[in-house]
Amino acid sequence: MSELILHHYPQSPFAEKARLMLGFKGLSWHSVRISPVMPKPGLTALTGGYRKTPVLQVGADIYCDTALIARRLEQEKSAPTLFPQGLELVTQGFAAWADSVVFSHAVALVFQPESLAVKFAKVPPQMLQVLVADRSKLFSGGTAARVQLDQAKHQWPAIIHRIDQQLQHPTGDFLFGEPSIADFALAHPLWFLKGSSVTAPLVDAYPAVAAWLDRVLSFGHGTASEISAEQALEVARNATPTALSDEVFEDLNGFKPGQQVTISATDYGTDPVAGELLFAGREELILRRTDERAGTVHVHFPRLGFCIQAQ
Repeated sequence: MSELILHHYPQSPFAEKARLMLGFKGLSWHSVRISPVMPKPGLTALTGGYRKTPVLQVGADIYCDTALIARRLEQEKSAPTLFPQGLELVTQGFAAWADSVVFSHAVALVFQPESLAVKFAKVPPQMLQVLVADRSKLFSGGTAARVQLDQAKHQWPAIIHRIDQQLQHPTGDFLFGEPSIADFALAHPLWFLKGSSVTAPLVDAYPAVAAWLDRVLSFGHGTASEISAEQALEVARNATPTALSDEVFEDLNGFKPGQQVTISATDYGTDPVAGELLFAGREELILRRTDERAGTVHVHFPRLGFCIQAQ
């Protein structure tokens, strides 16, 4: 079994999604704490500039975005599965909706002034200003439009009611009967809301939702041990990236293996990563890049939500 290293910080909703998936699969992993705000020199030495949280490292292979991290964890341990047979499309489609629509509403609600005053009561005002400024930069330049607070408040009753409706069906304890990627994608924005006494009632007012969330959170985080960013970089320097898949390289825009390109997220956190395009599969893109601190690494991205540009 490979050594799994998760680069994350405790308060990150998407990191909580990854931690819960690790717990669901009963995996052991190494934890590297990163800064919630830029700069993140240890992380970007591995990723080449990708700054979003979390990032999964397996030796000299670096996996960006929790959608792809889920697929890598599935390779690591196939059972229990995140993608139940016959439900692959519906669970991943629901997960994409939760990761975008539900998450963006949760962010707007948690970052309202009343919630911030409670959630960050012990944080120095200047530090809070740094966080807010960083998030403003994070959400600039991409396709993701920040949901305004009044709109989030207006639409939240419909969102949470539809979730509550889904959980009323007696098909099992989870969204689609058995646990899946859909549960973990929905759990993290609701977990984020529960972290503030101002926004927790938006979840707790729906007992079926609250009970479901408790079930998902009870999977825990697996078995984690702390290591430093420098130790993680040493692992990458001393490792060799895994062999490429035998899946056919396929790109309808004409990109070729060996071409120098940049890959970036299209929604937010659109910092480009430059390197040699090694692989373009149905679900995954891989760049090879070399860093003086990390050595030669393969940086993996999902195809959906990312774009390739020629250098």
